[in-house]
Amino acid sequence: MSLPFYQTRFRNIVEEIHPDLVHALRIPFEGMLASSTPEGTPLVISIWGNDLTLHAHGSFIMAAITRKTLHRADGLIADAKRDIRLGQEWGYANGKPTLVVPGAGGIRQEELENLSKREILPEELPEVPIVVNPRGLRPGSLRQDVFFQSIPLVLEKIPAALFICPNLAGDAEAEHWVESLNIQLNTKLWPRLERTQMWYLYKRASVFVSPSVHDGTPNSLLEAMASGCFPVVGNIESMQEWVTSGENGLLVDATSASDLANALISALGNPAMRALAKNKNAQIIAERAKYEKCLAMTEAFYTKIGKHIPQENS
Repeated sequence: MSLPFYQTRFRNIVEEIHPDLVHALRIPFEGMLASSTPEGTPLVISIWGNDLTLHAHGSFIMAAITRKTLHRADGLIADAKRDIRLGQEWGYANGKPTLVVPGAGGIRQEELENLSKREILPEELPEVPIVVNPRGLRPGSLRQDVFFQSIPLVLEKIPAALFICPNLAGDAEAEHWVESLNIQLNTKLWPRLERTQMWYLYKRASVFVSPSVHDGTPNSLLEAMASGCFPVVGNIESMQEWVTSGENGLLVDATSASDLANALISALGNPAMRALAKNKNAQIIAERAKYEKCLAMTEAFYTKIGKHIPQENS
C-alpha cells in the first residue's frame, strides 16, 4: 500500500507551510492521508455520502484506517446527522466539535429564484408529466436498475409520463435497460447539464427521483426541493432527515420496482400533495440549507476548532 509513503510526504508539506487548519473533504482517501497531520495542527474531516455506510465496510484495512482517521480528527462535518452518529461509533470522540451542513455549502436561493431566462436543454420538453432522475450510475449507492424497471409500471397508469435522466447519455448499461424494457419513447438519457439548466429542469418537472440505498444528503435533492420539485427517494436514514413521507415527499423501498412505481404514480396523480410539499420544502430549505446561513456556521466552526487546538508554530 502506498499510503504510508504519501503520508510522509504530506506530513512534510504540512510542517513546511504551517497551515492554520487542514480539512479533508472525505474519508477515503483524502481523510486517510490527512490522518497523518502533525499534532498541534487542527484536522477537520468531512464525511461524504457513503464513507461510513459502504466504504468503511469494504475490508479490514479500510475499517482500521477509517477508525484511525476519525480518532485523529479535531472536527467533524457531515451533510446528515446520521453520519455524525456513525462517525462517533467509528472512533470520533463524543464531545468533540461537529457540524451538519449541505456538502456544497447550501442553496443560493436568490440565484435560483432569479432564474428568469428559459435555459436551453438538449431537447424541447412537451407539456406532459415529467420525472427527473439526475443521479447517474453509482453502483452500491443507487438502484438505477430498479428505477428503470419501475417505468413500464408507471406508464401503464400514466402513459404520457416522460422520464429524463441527465448524466446517462451514452452509458451502455442505461441504454440496455431502456431498450430491453421498451421505454425509448418515454425515457431520455441526457448528457451532464450545467447548474442553471438543472434548476430549469427541476422547475419544469413534477417529480425528482433518487433510488438510494446508501447516501448522504445529495445536493441534487436540496436543489430539487428548493425548485418545487416533489422528491421520491429511498427510505434510508439520511433521506428521512429531509423527507417526511406523505408530507413533503415520499420515501420508498429503492429495491422494489413496484414500490417505486406506486410512489411515482401517486405523486404524479396528486397535484394538491405536490403543492403542499412545495411550500413545506421551501420552508425547510430556508431554515436548514440556505447558503449564507450555512457559510456563517462553517466559518464559526473553523474558528472554534482553531481556538480549541493549540498551534505549534503560532
